[in-house]
Amino acid sequence: MMYWDYKYLLFVFLPGLLLGLWAQWRLHSAFGKYSQVPVESGLTGAEAARRILDNAGLNDVPVEEVEGQLTDHYDPTKRALFLSSDNFHGNSVAAVGVAAHESGHALQHQAAYAMLNLRMALVPIMQFASTLYAGILFLGWIMGMMKIMLPIIIVVFAIITLFQLITLPVEYDASNRAKEQLFRLGLVHESERAGVARVLDAAALTYVAALVTSVLTLLYYISAARNRN
Repeated sequence: MMYWDYKYLLFVFLPGLLLGLWAQWRLHSAFGKYSQVPVESGLTGAEAARRILDNAGLNDVPVEEVEGQLTDHYDPTKRALFLSSDNFHGNSVAAVGVAAHESGHALQHQAAYAMLNLRMALVPIMQFASTLYAGILFLGWIMGMMKIMLPIIIVVFAIITLFQLITLPVEYDASNRAKEQLFRLGLVHESERAGVARVLDAAALTYVAALVTSVLTLLYYISAARNRN
């Protein structure tokens, strides 16, 4: 069905693709630029994260190095913060900004931030829904039963979209906490504020792009189900 439907191509696939490419370009452009600008404090990403965590009393949350590029994340199940090598060892505006953002997730966890808790609770459901969605699409396409499976597809994809909707405020809140801590603790200077903001805002755009694409896809499925009737 959707693989050759011009409506899907025009109103979902192409807008989603272009928005995703634009968000990725903004991210890599901002990160590439500010990864070449050292912070005046000379702190590495790992050191900045450690200071933020220690200041919040999270001395037991480790900051560890992980392979890959932009693989930085906070794992609430392990209560550990992981930074990619460039950001772990780097002392750039980008490295410190990303490290602070991930520290922001640890602060959310400590404060029992409701949206983070909700997102954590939905993770296993999201993983199951994603696997189920891929399986349904494959079987529906192979067996020519996409129209029959539309109600199930809508429910499953609605769960995926809800998860991305909840992720958005979690990411923006972590960035806001990061900016507050960086300047309150004097880890970056006022002149570096714009650079930190550009890196974190560009990263957040990737989540916006993913959400918009999911909403468009969900609306497409709903429209297809109505037309079927």
